[in-house]
Amino acid sequence: MMSDLFPSTSPSYILAFQFSSWYPTFAKHSIKSTIITPLPNDFREYLNAEGIFVPEGSEEAPPQSTLSDDEDNVDSEDDSDREEDIRRKHYAFPELDERIRQSLKEYEAVFPKLNFSSPKDAAWLLPPSSPLKCTSPADVYMLLKSSDFINHDLSIESVFEDYADLQLTNEKVTAPKYELELVLRKWYSVDRGRELRCFVRDNKLIAMTQRDTNFYEFWNELATQQKVVAAVLDFWETNIKPKWTAQPDYTFDFLLTRDLSRGHIIDFNPYAPKTDPLLFTYEELGKLRESSLPDQPAVLRVIDSASHPAANANTPLHQHNMIPFEAVKMSSGRDIEEFSNMWEESIKESTQHDS
Repeated sequence: MMSDLFPSTSPSYILAFQFSSWYPTFAKHSIKSTIITPLPNDFREYLNAEGIFVPEGSEEAPPQSTLSDDEDNVDSEDDSDREEDIRRKHYAFPELDERIRQSLKEYEAVFPKLNFSSPKDAAWLLPPSSPLKCTSPADVYMLLKSSDFINHDLSIESVFEDYADLQLTNEKVTAPKYELELVLRKWYSVDRGRELRCFVRDNKLIAMTQRDTNFYEFWNELATQQKVVAAVLDFWETNIKPKWTAQPDYTFDFLLTRDLSRGHIIDFNPYAPKTDPLLFTYEELGKLRESSLPDQPAVLRVIDSASHPAANANTPLHQHNMIPFEAVKMSSGRDIEEFSNMWEESIKESTQHDS
């Protein structure tokens, strides 16, 4: 049944969806972005390392205080911290820091991602009014280091997990070339209610759905829905269909303009189980593909009322990942105020570690 729902995949098909593969072709219709590659040899190791800390030099540390004569006795807790500091490998990426600062100078603020994944699940680290807004290299590193989502991009096995015939442990199989890349996209405030995920099968736009599972009043208007379907179809036929040269089965994320008449490409994703169909199921999309007529418009599915079963109005996005393991461990046996002070101090120390 799975083979009927999804197209056959290959490493080349999956790699068509990494950012550096599609962005040069569609840069005119997407968010301004900078691709940094190759990355330092130990950058992947840094992202995989235990603990949440930023590399040396990524943020200017405040001047260190000196001990007075009556403070020269260091307690056992300080000794333990020093031992942990010695055990931890030191990381520093001065050239990468400079590349990030250059992008910040050009864009003022950025939000980061890797080849495929962005650290949306770590947005809680930064102010809710400006999620994922990075204004320093340390912000970029902290978001990536705190994210579970980006782990997908760190392993070649996870990147090609949907390609069942690729056995990387078999020496006779040549593993595809895959190089980690850091993408810095110009940050600006986005109305998530205007984001759509669109599904293309056999080079035909068959469906689109609201990405944010909250209720927005404007989606309840039939005229608005018809306007959006027409606008997305026109954009796809004019700007995407003629230029997309990979396999004719894919999804793309789209941000509508305020007047809902045009839009910008946010991302492309493979038509595969790893891509969330959101308000659809892949079984439903399969039926739409089979029943679709040549002139039939794409089906739009939205949260059309506050009582919609998929409505998520009061649930924080990615709430399962809002407290890292270190915070959970640190909070044991402490009241809210004490834990809050300790966590704040921990973040400060991480930004000046080994300075």
